[in-house]
Amino acid sequence: MNRVLFVDDETSILSGLRRMLRPYRNEWEMAFAESGEQALIFMEEKPFDVVVSDMKMPGMNGVEFLTKIKNQYPDAIRIALSGHAEMEMLLESVQVTHQFLAKPSDAEHIRNVVAQAFALREMLEDEHLRSCIASIDILPSLPELYSRVMEAASSPDGTLKDIGHIVGEDISMSAKILKIVNSAYFGLAREVSSPEDAATILGLNVIRSLILSAKIFSSFDQSNCALNLEKLNRHCQRVGFLARAIAQHEDQSRRICDLSLMSGLLHDIGKLVLATAYADRFPETLNPGRPSEDWEEEQHIFGISHAQIGAYLLGVWNLPNSVVEAVAYHHIPDKAIEHSFSPLTATHIADALLLEFEAEHEGDTEPAFCVDYVAKFADEEKLNDWRALTVELFGGIN
Repeated sequence: MNRVLFVDDETSILSGLRRMLRPYRNEWEMAFAESGEQALIFMEEKPFDVVVSDMKMPGMNGVEFLTKIKNQYPDAIRIALSGHAEMEMLLESVQVTHQFLAKPSDAEHIRNVVAQAFALREMLEDEHLRSCIASIDILPSLPELYSRVMEAASSPDGTLKDIGHIVGEDISMSAKILKIVNSAYFGLAREVSSPEDAATILGLNVIRSLILSAKIFSSFDQSNCALNLEKLNRHCQRVGFLARAIAQHEDQSRRICDLSLMSGLLHDIGKLVLATAYADRFPETLNPGRPSEDWEEEQHIFGISHAQIGAYLLGVWNLPNSVVEAVAYHHIPDKAIEHSFSPLTATHIADALLLEFEAEHEGDTEPAFCVDYVAKFADEEKLNDWRALTVELFGGIN
């Protein structure tokens, strides 16, 4: 049975949660602790899968408590409860929490968040891999981009536009910023899909604090890994731009277009997770001649592909469900439940078109599409329109 631990020094809040969540006692094993110290004792007796903790507690505060959980029980999903005004606490907790919930959060919303966390854990059965992913707080960035963003954040002349543009060139930075700004903590009316927009919403002081004090970015050590991060960043950025352009071409809503951008930008983030967690075995998955088949090698070697790993990470970080779905199924869209046009559709088509576009220059034109799936949305004439759109966007770029 899935186990969830709630931690809050206010007994009235714990009593309310206990009462409201009683209907789920046959699905979940729940415990309620009035302090971080008591919660650690509960964890020692039998670890919990999900931990939901208040941030502002006397004695051991939420940051200190969740730091201990991260270090001692890396497999646990860590969810923070915090008030909107506690920006300082947000900055302190950003590296030890997977998700942020803003107070007040009703029990139904908390139940939905916890249920989603349990569903994600079932998606990834390998406990070691789950621990590796759950323990990730920073994914490394391209050294050049890392240096540039640190310089822009440190400089009195650095602007939000400068920082947002640099972040948008790097999938690791983009994922981290989008995780923070889309958290329930900010209570925004819509999902933010662009790293540039995310930087603007956070504001210059906050984003400088995140970069310089909270240290939410780190530099990638290429010498220890076969992954070409520069090539990966370039590909993901192009897929994001093309996915949004395809959605716009199909007269999709602004929300679908925005989420297509986010999905395309983050669709291969699982490769970076694999390369970080398994640097010694990752080179075995690379197929220089047919990069579109790398995921099949990953499935053979690890029992899971970068698509599933990326979806798990983004799901744990509580990014929009349509983005998680697009990342999970971008190679096998016909396996998804939803078959109407979605960010998954745009991402799969954009990824396949770019792989096709790149392969043409190498004399290999075998389609990377899931042919039956794409046929639901396009005939050959429309495919050629999308190909023309690809050339229009990227034809003159190396």
